[in-house]
Amino acid sequence: MDAPKDLDSLPPESASLSAGSSTLAGALADRLRDMIIEGELPAGTRLNERALCERLGASRTPLREAFRLLAAEHLVELQPNRSAQVVTLSDDDIRESFEVMGALEALSGELACQHITPDEVAEIKALTFEMLACHARRDLPAYYRLNRAIHDRINRAAANGLLSQVYTKLNLRIQNLRFRSNFDPQKWDAAAREHAAMVDALEARDGGKLGAILRGHLRAKGQAVLDGRRVEQSKDTA
Repeated sequence: MDAPKDLDSLPPESASLSAGSSTLAGALADRLRDMIIEGELPAGTRLNERALCERLGASRTPLREAFRLLAAEHLVELQPNRSAQVVTLSDDDIRESFEVMGALEALSGELACQHITPDEVAEIKALTFEMLACHARRDLPAYYRLNRAIHDRINRAAANGLLSQVYTKLNLRIQNLRFRSNFDPQKWDAAAREHAAMVDALEARDGGKLGAILRGHLRAKGQAVLDGRRVEQSKDTA
């Protein structure tokens, strides 16, 4: 994993956030969440309020509310009398999270094959084509945004409200790790191939096959994260 860094070392935003969003705190939380997911704010990063206010063009009150929103998602840890920081998960946390996420993804796939409409299949298929084009360009941020949309739509097609609640809560916690799981080119290539297989299973309404693909997909992603962490740790101790 990347070493924690201070916000003062990050470049300024090209444009500040405006109060025209649904809520300024919510817009700030969205931006910070993307920064955490895409690794601009790695695990352990101290969230310097002054630096973030300058970068995001916001005052401290909505920024602190954004921190509280992210803390509720277990992405940020609020420390008494100290600045907030990005949560760091242990190896056991990562392993357990991906095991549970794999089960939730598999159930989503199985139920989606029972309930999904032709229009929903067509949308997921179109998103997959776009995502694979991003993969061919090696544009990981764009690839990942489409990837996340595909998984969310499969979950939505499952038509189970409780499953969606549990899925969304855990998925938010590990989005940055799912993003990092594609840092290894070979593992990213394998993940892209698995998505093509997902579309085939979804079109065939083969819930058992799609569930198995999704469970294996998440197992591989969890292992990719742990392997990457070990490589980073070995570099730090070399």
